[in-house]
Amino acid sequence: MGKLNPKANLIENLYAKDIKRVKTRDGYGKGLVKAGEKNPNVVVLCADLSESTRSEWFQKKFPDRFVEIGVAEQNMASLASGMAAAGKIAFMSSYAVFSPGRNNEQIRTTISYNNWESKPGKEINVKIAGAHAGISVGPDGATHQALEDVGLMRLQPGMTVIVPCDDAECEKATIAAAETPGPVYLRFGRADYPSITTDKTPFKVGKIEEFRSGKDCTIVANGPLVYEALMAAKKLEKEIDCQVLDCHTVKPLDGKTLLAAAKKTDCVVTAEEHQWQGGLAGAVAEFLGENYPVPIKRVGVRDRFGESGTPEELFKAFGLTSDDIVKAVRAAVKMKR
Repeated sequence: MGKLNPKANLIENLYAKDIKRVKTRDGYGKGLVKAGEKNPNVVVLCADLSESTRSEWFQKKFPDRFVEIGVAEQNMASLASGMAAAGKIAFMSSYAVFSPGRNNEQIRTTISYNNWESKPGKEINVKIAGAHAGISVGPDGATHQALEDVGLMRLQPGMTVIVPCDDAECEKATIAAAETPGPVYLRFGRADYPSITTDKTPFKVGKIEEFRSGKDCTIVANGPLVYEALMAAKKLEKEIDCQVLDCHTVKPLDGKTLLAAAKKTDCVVTAEEHQWQGGLAGAVAEFLGENYPVPIKRVGVRDRFGESGTPEELFKAFGLTSDDIVKAVRAAVKMKR
């Protein structure tokens, strides 16, 4: 039977009821400071949300490299592009529903398009931080719950898209984003999520990590749904042997690892805190449909807007819990047989 991959170096008390929960955005704040310490060209822009996005931690450390734009996300994208063209590594921070939600056109034209026409070594190094993403923003409701942002950014030519599973991975992703040529979209939430990875957990942009081995079904997840996937695999361990993959990088997709997994288990379940079209599920289905078709079931938000409630209530109402993943796994295995 499958088991947790020791090379993943996850926390020891993964299945504890009192598992430590930390805001993923804290990892972004810590990562910004470390990236700034490593490279003096790192600058941070924010759209009047420095406390909420944790950009203020960078502001306190490097006040001369921080720019408060105000509630002007379109201007922030254009200014970040200009700073990047002048040699800076510009992080722009806001809620995902506003950036890239409100300023998608400016990101497309001033960042992605300019980067597409740039020469190697002259990339437009803008890093777009979409905070408070997904339905777990909770009481803020539908207008503030970005559920289509990964799809928007995945369609931009040359854009790298990263969705960390917890605070530690978000810190690593932020540091890695600063070192990744070209534009990067970094997505993270507001709620206290289970902190499941450690400093020793492997992380590399564009590389899927196996958190649990298995031979009957592959669960590909990112964001807080990685934890839910691990819980689902635990619940199913006497019935179905599940492999769990942490696919933090939606683009570029690690096709090599995904293909090997699909050939091993012959069925796949995707799990994400995003619309079930266009995001991780879309990337996985497109790749496997072209390279190795297998039964696929998707766990995500089913073509609707969010609503107000606690993160726990919303995960249950929108079908994003470990129990929902269990149902999807059973359905995928049944299709395979």
